[in-house]
Amino acid sequence: MRIAVGGIMHESNTFNHRPTPLEAFRVQRGHELVSWWRDAPHELGGFIAGAESYGYELMPTLMAQATPGGIVTREAFERLTEELLERLARAPHLDGLLLALHGAMVSEVHLDADGEVARRVREQVGAEIPLVVTHDYHANVSEQVVELSTALIIYKSYPHLDHRERGLQAASVIVRTIKREIKPAQALVKPPMLLNIVHQNTNVSPMNRVMAAARSLEEQPAIVAASVAGGYQYADVPEMGPAAVVVTDGSPALARHEARRLADHLWTIRQRLDFRLPDVVEAVQKAMTSERKPVILVDMGDNIGGGSSGDSTFILRELLRQGATGWVVALADAEAVAACVRAGVGAALRLHVGGVRDKLHGAPVEVSGRVKCLHDGRYEESEVRHDGQRYHDQGLTALLEVDGPPAEIASFLLLTSRRQTPFSLQQLLSVGLEPERQHVLVVKAAIAYRAAYERIAGTIIEIDTPGLTAVNPARFRFRRAPALWGLPTSANAEEAKYG
Repeated sequence: MRIAVGGIMHESNTFNHRPTPLEAFRVQRGHELVSWWRDAPHELGGFIAGAESYGYELMPTLMAQATPGGIVTREAFERLTEELLERLARAPHLDGLLLALHGAMVSEVHLDADGEVARRVREQVGAEIPLVVTHDYHANVSEQVVELSTALIIYKSYPHLDHRERGLQAASVIVRTIKREIKPAQALVKPPMLLNIVHQNTNVSPMNRVMAAARSLEEQPAIVAASVAGGYQYADVPEMGPAAVVVTDGSPALARHEARRLADHLWTIRQRLDFRLPDVVEAVQKAMTSERKPVILVDMGDNIGGGSSGDSTFILRELLRQGATGWVVALADAEAVAACVRAGVGAALRLHVGGVRDKLHGAPVEVSGRVKCLHDGRYEESEVRHDGQRYHDQGLTALLEVDGPPAEIASFLLLTSRRQTPFSLQQLLSVGLEPERQHVLVVKAAIAYRAAYERIAGTIIEIDTPGLTAVNPARFRFRRAPALWGLPTSANAEEAKYG
């Protein structure tokens, strides 16, 4: 039994006008794929572990992944997809294919880029070979992927901590299908609502109950898999929105029935999805007076994991204005890093930081301070964290100790050459910072940071900051998204029902 594994994953923010080029993707091929992902808490790690657990021969193709950002260029999409197809074509006889797709990839040509990959793969391998696909919880699930795949498996956690488990589940499904122990039939139902990212945390109400319902379904012998996707609100595409997908053993009618029931769970919580977050001024004031430290200030509008710029200065400017001390802010600013490198460790300098990628995330801020250290930006995360990756590289990095009011705890700017999602405390520990000792830690995220930061947090304050990942959908103009409850373009959809 020979099974190919691979994937192309990108979360594409269509409001980000900087396209994601080919060089932004980290690609592993063949045996390199196996060595890179074998021990990772990622679905690729699950695919690989499945070979030993279920006794199949592994045929690695390629795995390509890039930090969320603007839509994928035509060149990047075509080159990566063509190479995937070429490697499948060169493979010996295949009995099945496990494919990791994000579910929210958009290219310059294809709004449903994941669906287009699935279409081309299906055309390449033929209609009879089982194709099991995995999706991120933030997938905007398309009918095309559901129609072309044998089964679709979606992460059940946000922060995403079950990648590897879902990969093993996908491996089990494909092996049972190949052995003809099951005959998967699946259905997709999408309630016409926006499930705002503020409320997508699966560890708390209301989403913990929805995910519990999905897990409970999988305890039934006739149910092969039951998934709920929260959707990705920063992709203005026809598929945008949450979804329920149920896979049964040979019963399309049961799959439709149970998918509708899961979608109903989502629909019934819509009135509980209102949000009121403080602005930057109020949030910093609260942080300065909080007795429970460290305070985590969440820059929702500059969520790097949602495709934002990573250089927003709104919170930094307010921390300086209010005379806050003991804070840490990370900014992606390669020019500022270069200035620190030229100055050297221990040197004092004045420079402008942040606000360099666009005009949506604040103007550059002038700061002065001392270069505390320079670092190559590479660190390793051994714990299970949101992105499922073990090795990280944020490029050449500088830690600047910022001048300010006399204080027991210093304030720091962590300047990186590349955007880096704040999913690991090793990002701070690797440059000598002790996050528990700081008064304020600013994370450019939404929910995913919690897997690392929640255990040390004294207080968490989410902020309604502007930016490419602002949580208020009224800040955006949607042209292609369907009429959804919760979108400003669908104010009259309150009582809409779905077919």
